[in-house]
This record gives sequence, structure tokens and C-alpha cells, in this order.
Amino acid sequence: MPNLKALKALAAEMGVLTRYRDGLGKRVIVEPETLVRVCAALGAPIERLDDAPDALRAWRASNKAGIIPPVLIAWDGSLGSVPVGHAEQARAVLHQEDGEAVELERHGAEFRINRALPPGYHGLTIEVPGRVETATVISAPVHCYQRPDPRRSWGVGIQLAALRSGRSRLVGDIRDLEALCRWVRDRGGDLVTVLPLLPTFNDDPAPEPSPYSPVSRLFWSELIIDLGERHQPSRPPESLDVRAAAAELREALRGAPDPDPAQLEEELVRYARFRGAQARLGRNWRDWPWQARAGTLDAGHVDQEVERFHLLAQTIARGQLRDLRRRLDTHGVRLGLDLAVGVHPDGYDPWSRQALFCEGMSVGAPPDAGFPSGQDWGFAPVLPAASRREGHRYIAASIRHQAGLAGVLRVDHIMAWTRLYWIPHGFGLHQGTYVSYPAEELFAILALESSRNRCEIVGENLGTVPKEIDEALPRHRISGMYLAQFEAPCGPRIKGPASRDMALIGTHDTPTFSGWISGADITDRVRYRLLDPSAEQRVREERAKAAHWLAARVGGKVNDRREFLAALLEWLGRSDSPLVVPWLEDFWLEETAVNLPGTPSSVRPNWQRPMSRPLEAITSDPEIDLLVRRLAGARTGN
Repeated sequence: MPNLKALKALAAEMGVLTRYRDGLGKRVIVEPETLVRVCAALGAPIERLDDAPDALRAWRASNKAGIIPPVLIAWDGSLGSVPVGHAEQARAVLHQEDGEAVELERHGAEFRINRALPPGYHGLTIEVPGRVETATVISAPVHCYQRPDPRRSWGVGIQLAALRSGRSRLVGDIRDLEALCRWVRDRGGDLVTVLPLLPTFNDDPAPEPSPYSPVSRLFWSELIIDLGERHQPSRPPESLDVRAAAAELREALRGAPDPDPAQLEEELVRYARFRGAQARLGRNWRDWPWQARAGTLDAGHVDQEVERFHLLAQTIARGQLRDLRRRLDTHGVRLGLDLAVGVHPDGYDPWSRQALFCEGMSVGAPPDAGFPSGQDWGFAPVLPAASRREGHRYIAASIRHQAGLAGVLRVDHIMAWTRLYWIPHGFGLHQGTYVSYPAEELFAILALESSRNRCEIVGENLGTVPKEIDEALPRHRISGMYLAQFEAPCGPRIKGPASRDMALIGTHDTPTFSGWISGADITDRVRYRLLDPSAEQRVREERAKAAHWLAARVGGKVNDRREFLAALLEWLGRSDSPLVVPWLEDFWLEETAVNLPGTPSSVRPNWQRPMSRPLEAITSDPEIDLLVRRLAGARTGN
């Protein structure tokens, strides 16, 4: 028992939960074996339960050694006092982002600065006899950016790869996206949201079509490039084949001029070399020769043609997206992008920042009603302490990469700002536990990048939401999300969207509107063993009841889906929500969902279904136009 008590104390001090409630409401006492593995992964010197007392003493001793924490926050520029103890010859210097150095004043056992800091990432150096320590100071506004003329607006959501027009290649590109943006603008909307536009693995041995399993969160998907004069339309595909799309793009860019060396910063050069090394050495970098695995790539490790392709593709994509934002800004249209919560374990980010990512652990979710066995999302978590030691540079760069283009950035699973569910490799999905993250520091980065890039923030706060998130979103003026499908089962008195929530009918992870009414997802969940057949009838009855409640609430009829949809769009449009964003495919009552969570793309064709209608048919359909105008009229009060 003393060992177990010490283990629980160690876990608590390291931010590891020893008990929690899962998505089914069950109280879970975390097993000692899980706590040992997770604490060891976080840096504690522990291999078994008997090591816990010594590991706890060692952890406490290491924590006492520091003078200052690795990260400090200056909300609205106010740093406050920095305690340093009673060392007589201590000195503190703030190195501002703009290069100016400012010496802090000593007041007893603490240092202070008597002015507001400019927004940015600054360095603080503390010197005491025989010792120097540094910290990152994040000077950030409390509030995230919001447009100066807030109004009730609307947009549509899409998967760009699935969007097709008569001019398209095998997947939708930037020109198709801009055409849709113009159509939305012409009907009074001001936003098109897209699933992540990040690079994915598109080649054998195992293409990964999911935009939520990117190679990196620091670069763009090459598949979105508008080839201009090199463009050749393709016949409409039956499925989105990323292998064929990537081959099509490589062939089109063969012989294109090399990119301007002035555009090739160090990170891009390293990324391209990594992709070239994967082409020669294999995708799983853990199996590479030691030198390459450790981060040093020789010429013999790299396929130079693949390296050149990625240098060229990234410079083209960056330039085209930058130009697109300028054109959209001129017309008052915004892009909505999605900050994926993780990255593919074989990707560039885990290879290039190995000290930052935790090997031997996967991120997922404990059991809930939708996934009674739990979920493994297949990517390694970022180590909280390692991220703090580097001043959260990687996380800031990931946010900045997308906020620089987006008018609205949705943070996928924003609960990760406070905690993530870690599952040790080899353990059951229900045998993980939550690890805490420095939420205030991450919100400071989000607010700073939002403000600098004039990008509004939406937090995906669906599912089990800690109270810290419920409190933080309004404090930082971050919108939450309202899903009509999630509210409908709550009873006939269905609440409408709040004034701070983006309003949707469903998302890429839910059934389409029509599929939700018909229960198409229930059929799929039984088929793919996500739902026990014995529970199917009960779930269908609950769904039918929820659909009738929602129809009655908005003034529609379940047996007339188009009119039901129109009534729902008007009801959401008249709400206090600042932004209503239906999924584009709902306008023609698409039955099949783009994704079924819990199924791999190799089993169910997730992310691989092109839209059943080309853009020309969408924009000329009078019934779609009528639905859009009813939504637009509701937003303006007409």
C-alpha cells in the first residue's frame, strides 16, 4: 500500500489522473500498471510499482531545482511579479521579440517590469551566482480576434478533395474552392469551411486519405494545387484515389522550373528531404539506419526527385493560398480551416521533433455511448513538459501555419488544451488515463496567433467537456459548437444555439442530415461491429423519437425531408448563433456520410467518396438555391 500511495501521489504531481468518469458515466479507477507506464513516459524514473517511492522523491527534487517555470504568461502585456527567492546578486533581463533587452527591477524576493509588454514571444533570463535559467514569456491578449462588425452570417462546409467541377482533376483544387466561395458570397454568405488541407501519405504501401492523419501540421497538401496551364481535366472518378491523384500531380509538375532558393527556408528543406528519404528508405522512419533515424540525412538516403517535387509543390501551394486569401479578403469571404489534433506517427513532425513526441503511447478516448470499447486515434501525444521547455514553439507554429490563411480556425478536440487520453501500447482501449496539459499557456498562444492573423477561433467542444473548457471559451471569446443532431435526443424542448456557438446540423464525423433521419449510420455501425445487433432496434427507436422532436421544434415534418431541412435551416438562421454552417451535401439530401468514426479507411471507404453532384449542378439547382436563400433570409431577418 505505501508503494501504491506513492504512485498515486507521483501521478497527481505529474498531471496524470488516477480516476475519472468515462463517456458512459462510469467511475474508473486507473490501474497501477497504467500509471507506471504513463508516469515513465512523462520522465519519471519508474519501471514497476516498487519504484514509486524513489521516483516520487526524485521528481520532487527535480521540481525544486528550478528558479522560474519554463513558460510565463503576460495577459494583455501584464507580466506581474517573477519570484526568484533571496539571492542577493540575482539579475533578470527580458529579451523582447523585436530585439530590445529590458532589465527587470528587483523588489525583495521578486522581479517586476513597470510597463506593458508588446504582444509576442519574449525570452526571460534569470542569473544568480553560478546559475542561469531562461523562460519563454507569452504576451497575449485575453481575447481572441473577433471581426469589428460582428453580424449573423452563414457559410457551408466541405471536404475539398470531394468537390468537383467540369474542369477538375481527380480531386478538387484551389480553383474549385474559389468558385464555391464566389457562389456563397453571391448568395449572402461569407464563409466556406474545409477539412484539414494538410499533407497526407498518398502512395503505397498504405495510402492514408484521412485529412486528420497528416504527415505534418506545418505544411500544405500538394493535392490542392491549381496546375494552371499544366492542368488537364479528368473524368469523374467513382472514388477519391489519392494514389492516382498524386501520380497525376507529379506527372504534371515534371519538368517545371525549380523553386526560387530564396523561398526555401530551413524547415521546408528538411521536410522535403524527409519525404525523399521515405521514398528510398521506407515510410516508417523508426526502421531507418541509425543516422537517418536520429535526424541526419545523407544524399544517399534521399530520393532527389521526390525531394525536388515536395520543394516545388510546397512553394506553389503556399503562394496560391496566400493569393487566394488576398482575393477573398477583397470580397469579404473567409476560409474556415481545421487544426487537426494530431499527426501520423510516421510523419515529419514526430521524426523532426523526437524529444517532443511520446513513443509508446497513443491518443484516444475512453468508452462512451458511440464507442463502448473506447477509441485509439493512432497518433503519439506531445509531451507537456518537453513542449513547455521549448516555449511551445511547435504548437505555436502549427496554429500560425493555418491562422495565417484562415478567417476562422476550428480547433479539433479543444479539450486537448486541458487533457488528453493516453493509451499505453499493448493495453486495452479502456486501460488508458488522462494526462493534463498547460491550458492557460496554450490558450495564450491561441489568442496571440488569432489576434496577429485576424482569425476567429472556434473550439470543437463536443462530447465529454471538462469544466475548465466551458469556462475558458467565453473568457477568451472562443466560439463553441452547436450540433442539432446532438441536441435532438434531449427531449421535445430542444435548446437553440447560444450567441457564442457556431451552429451546425452535423459534422464530418456524424451522419448526413438525410442519413441521420433514415438511420443509415446505424446500419453501418452494426455492419462494422460498432453497435451490437441486439441494441439496433432500441437505437433506431431513439433516433426516430429524436427526429420527430427536432421536426416539431423547427416546424417541419420527418416524412418530408426537404421541407424539414428548410425549416431547420431557417430555425438555425433565426437563432443568436453568429455563424450557421451546414454541410454542403445536405442541400441535396445526400445519404452517405463522408466518414464513420471507428472504422479504418481500408475497411470502409472513409474520405474517399466524391460529391455526387458537380459544382455546376449545385450552383444551378433551383431547389438548392431556394434552401440557401431561406437560410440567408433568416440570417438577415427577412
